[in-house]
Amino acid sequence: MRTLNFPRPPVSFLWLLPAIGLGLIAGLLPPLPALVLIGGMGLLIVTLIDPRIGLTVTLIVAPLKTLIETEAALKLPLDVGQIALLITLAAWLMRSIADQRRIGLRWSGVYLPLCAFLFAAALSLWGAVSPSATVNELIKWVEILLVMALVGSSGGGWWVAGTLLIAASGQALLGIYQFRGGSGAPHLWILEFRYFRAFGTFGQPNPFGAFMGLTLPLALGMSYGLAAAAWRKRNARFAAWAALTLAAAAFIGGGLIVSWSRGAWLGFASAILMLLLCAPRKRWMGVLLLVFVIGGVALSVVSGLAPASLVARITDFAQDLTGIEDVRGRAINDDNYAVIERLAHWQAALGMANDHPLVGVGFGGYEAAYPAYALMNWSMALGHAHNYYLNVLAETGIVGLAAYVGMWLAYLMLTLRALRLADPERGIALGLLGVWVHLAVHSLFDKLFVNNLFLHIGAMLGLITVLLHSGRVLERDEYDGT
Repeated sequence: MRTLNFPRPPVSFLWLLPAIGLGLIAGLLPPLPALVLIGGMGLLIVTLIDPRIGLTVTLIVAPLKTLIETEAALKLPLDVGQIALLITLAAWLMRSIADQRRIGLRWSGVYLPLCAFLFAAALSLWGAVSPSATVNELIKWVEILLVMALVGSSGGGWWVAGTLLIAASGQALLGIYQFRGGSGAPHLWILEFRYFRAFGTFGQPNPFGAFMGLTLPLALGMSYGLAAAAWRKRNARFAAWAALTLAAAAFIGGGLIVSWSRGAWLGFASAILMLLLCAPRKRWMGVLLLVFVIGGVALSVVSGLAPASLVARITDFAQDLTGIEDVRGRAINDDNYAVIERLAHWQAALGMANDHPLVGVGFGGYEAAYPAYALMNWSMALGHAHNYYLNVLAETGIVGLAAYVGMWLAYLMLTLRALRLADPERGIALGLLGVWVHLAVHSLFDKLFVNNLFLHIGAMLGLITVLLHSGRVLERDEYDGT
């Protein structure tokens, strides 16, 4: 009996079938779900072509989390940043397995401090007040590790650093627009009801200010490194890139100012001091530069040349935070409300740590445990202690806090080691050094791992891996001779 042999359909025809199916499904859905579906499939396709595109999109759309959750009629099971990250991870894994027959995430010893903290935080599951909250918080830090590994395995740091500046610049421009009247939120009036505190797409000024303050040192460090390379090599291309990154720094700096966030200001002030100290390769030059700048700032404050509104904003904050041990009897007024509220949450965190000193109430469990430790007049939990060190102590105990501080000390030392790189890569290392200092100081007053900011921090951590594995380290004589 004779069999009929049908010709095999071309590969392009096979790709057409899911495209037709996707179009039919999108046609049956409302506009927003259809847009999400088509956008997600488009992201998957371009990420399969180049996985770096997916991570770029993730870092840019991640800050939209709060805006979409509050304004969109459709409630997504995950926020847009998490969806983009999952698509990127899936595409990366499929591409790696197809090309290399293995997962293409390269292991590095740089990941060890973060893994150690994850292990210490996981111990808090023992007796956690809210195990689900602890698991969710651990997942957040696993995502930090994954983003760090994605960046570290990509082998190219400039596109990640550039993406971070693009995302921050867009937020800064939106914030400046809000400051000049585009906000309309009455509770954010400042400067005698003439302007509004900016918040970007973060919903609140403080996390917006944190994003600006974390990214600005990186922009300044990159600009410095590119300018140094342009001068040394007489390279016009480096000079053009230095000008672009400096323009981005100007936008982001404007966003930092209009956030009116004192914690972000103090964090960036500390970061800029570190940048000034470490920018020259000869340390004595950095010390002289530091003394000169500190003296100039002090003189401008004493002489009245510094903007009075900025000086008052900082000094009032500092005065309210000194000399207060127990705020239960503290008089509350419009001027000190925010500070006393913060101190009340600090006191609650210390109460949790006192009752659970070893492994805490459970990582991410501060809000669930708060009602048992709330002070009079402060029954509503803010979600965290407004001091991340106390927050970690309350949630993970002494074990977790020691691992957290040790982790950042390790990354600080690794970044200092990367300062021996040649320019312009050294500029990224210099900027990251400022980022870690800002994070350390700002964490005294707030929790910065919110609204998907932790994905950006993971990307910055990944830059350390890229620098240490691919940058050219200067020899001793070359290093001392510059």
